Amino acid sequence: MSDPKTILIIDDDRELVDGLRAVLERQGYRVLQAHDGHQGKNTIYNAKPDLVILDMMMPRMGGYPVLEHFKDKPDAPPMIMITANEGSRHKLYAEYLGVVNYLRKPFATEKLVEAVHKALATPESAAEGAAV
Repeated sequence: MSDPKTILIIDDDRELVDGLRAVLERQGYRVLQAHDGHQGKNTIYNAKPDLVILDMMMPRMGGYPVLEHFKDKPDAPPMIMITANEGSRHKLYAEYLGVVNYLRKPFATEKLVEAVHKALATPESAAEGAAV
């Protein structure tokens, strides 16, 4: 049996993080958490997660600087952005920075689980999903 995939959730909403952690752990994933972009960047370098779920707006450092930092790094994990922001410009910028999915809050947990499964399936399928 292989080791479980590791997912890092970077979000300052601790209740949301706890809920997502419970859902993803029930799916068999190992879940790490960070509460701002600075912690998240450090955790990505130290823990090397298989997938990152990150919020757009957080104190100290939001999601965009994290995406910008990892955009051209070949060993960067795939990232899913979650946000309450409705702007289509924000979604386009996140896609330009390489997110594999962009979910607007509130979202059904089934939609997040589906996005996670798709992102972790294979590198090829994650790239195909980003192009859709």
